Amino acid sequence: MGSPLDYIEILRSNVMDMWNGAVALLPNLAIAIVVLLITWIVARFALRIANAIIGKTELREDLRQLIQTFVRLLIWIGGLVLALIVAIPGFTPAGLIAGLGIGALAIGFAFQDIFENFLAGVLIMLREKMRIGDLIECEGVTGKVEKITLRETYIRQLSNELTVMPNSMLFKNPVEILTDDTVRRNEVVVGVSYDADLEKAQQAIYDAMATVDAVVEDRPVIVYAQEFGGSSINFLVQWYAQSAARDLRQTKSEAIKAIKKSLDAAEIGIPFPIVTNMFPEPLRIEQMGDNEKSSG
Repeated sequence: MGSPLDYIEILRSNVMDMWNGAVALLPNLAIAIVVLLITWIVARFALRIANAIIGKTELREDLRQLIQTFVRLLIWIGGLVLALIVAIPGFTPAGLIAGLGIGALAIGFAFQDIFENFLAGVLIMLREKMRIGDLIECEGVTGKVEKITLRETYIRQLSNELTVMPNSMLFKNPVEILTDDTVRRNEVVVGVSYDADLEKAQQAIYDAMATVDAVVEDRPVIVYAQEFGGSSINFLVQWYAQSAARDLRQTKSEAIKAIKKSLDAAEIGIPFPIVTNMFPEPLRIEQMGDNEKSSG
């Protein structure tokens, strides 16, 4: 067995070798940093060129963002590989691919959610539906699509809160695109009293809807008697208006006010709910007196 001095000498020799190797790599590291700086500059210029070219086309905003992301990603991958080749002697892209092949399974499990959202983001951007600016509803969240990235989508809710949703949630769950068409149907239930003339009430509702300017004229207005309610006969009123959420709310308000005014003019009542309470037959006074005596 060697003496402790021999082990110390071996350790010192190894540390010196590592130090000399690190010093020898300093010029390569400096060049690699310069390569990364050049990559950053090239990515910025390439992005400007891509924006100039895309700006002359009629591509959707989400597709433009996808192209910009891929241009930036490809340039940075090339710059990083070149920096590694300069900084690490003996490094080759083939060696990197081989190394990734060995650890691909572990990387896949570790970054499963990231890869899933990345792929979902690409597919969402490529499909024609659900563009930036659309009003959507998904998993209880209703709002306007503000931005789509490769990992997440930004949705501005109607109450002005911003919700960031993973792309996989939008891709795997049903999404209602409320502004897919320029018009959208809306409805309200109107109850009239049981003694009202239903034909007269129906015509009054039709006349009221004709006075609402926001109702789309080339789509039919539907007024049907639907059910016998607890205190009224209920009419279902349906119409079409512009699909913007603000227009829908405003149009519904105008429709309700117009219907109320028209029914009042026709002297057709809109009854309050009637509640009938049933009580047991009251006890006779003499029975109550007998019970008090027996209890006393």
